[in-house]
Amino acid sequence: MNRLDLFHLIQQKKSFLCVGLDSDFNKIPKHLLQMEDPVFEFNKQIIDATLKYAVAYKPNLAFYESRGVKGMMSLEKTMAYLENFKTEVFTIADAKRGDIGNTSTQYAISVFDRQASGFSFDAITVAPYMGEDSVKPFLDFPGKWAIVLALTSNKGSDDFQLFADENQDKLFERVLERSSKWGTADNMMYVVGATKAEMLEGIRKIVPEHFLLVPGVGAQGGDLQAVAKYGLNKYCGLLVNASRSILFASNGLDFAEKAALEASSMQKEMETVLIENHLI
Repeated sequence: MNRLDLFHLIQQKKSFLCVGLDSDFNKIPKHLLQMEDPVFEFNKQIIDATLKYAVAYKPNLAFYESRGVKGMMSLEKTMAYLENFKTEVFTIADAKRGDIGNTSTQYAISVFDRQASGFSFDAITVAPYMGEDSVKPFLDFPGKWAIVLALTSNKGSDDFQLFADENQDKLFERVLERSSKWGTADNMMYVVGATKAEMLEGIRKIVPEHFLLVPGVGAQGGDLQAVAKYGLNKYCGLLVNASRSILFASNGLDFAEKAALEASSMQKEMETVLIENHLI
């Protein structure tokens, strides 16, 4: 899915919502535990409940890898199910990979090459700390995206990302400036946390055309209106992620219904934003 396809999908669904499938086995509603694959059944019902409101799904691979073979089987079934809607959703492997050339190539194969690995995600999150040769292998797959960590929403991000040099240029700004030359706005996005929304205006001066994946709206308290005010561009340019606030809106029999209500609420707010900015 290219940038224009993604924008058209946003216009079609009147939404730029990404649902994070951080499917914590310990938080799955108890009545699902009797199923053969509780995690897949949970994911399937969440997808069915939110599909008309979301343009993207983002499984966090840690929640699957931590359960070994069983977890990877749940992920494989989830991705096979999403394949039924491949023109309706953008899929992101939230893996935050980052290593030198040969290793990065193998990581890319593991999420992009269906023939080799069984998976064909549209995108993967990557860590740029090791520089260009750790990111470029992910950009060698036509039609696929690397989503580079730039300014994250966690408290510890201040330890390094906001470090300023003698010119008061911050490290995350250096990441944006340098990495934007490795790819294009058609194969690279950036992670920018919603809790840093006030910094989006400056970020847009460095990467005006790129899509931004914005976690932190919902359970982490990010402000969607502020994110939209400073982050929108002519192609929308935003994928706003919500995970816990949707997945675990309820832990009872009505979990899917409550997830749908939460996703619907976010979609309606996003639709208003898109209309006000003449994007639909």
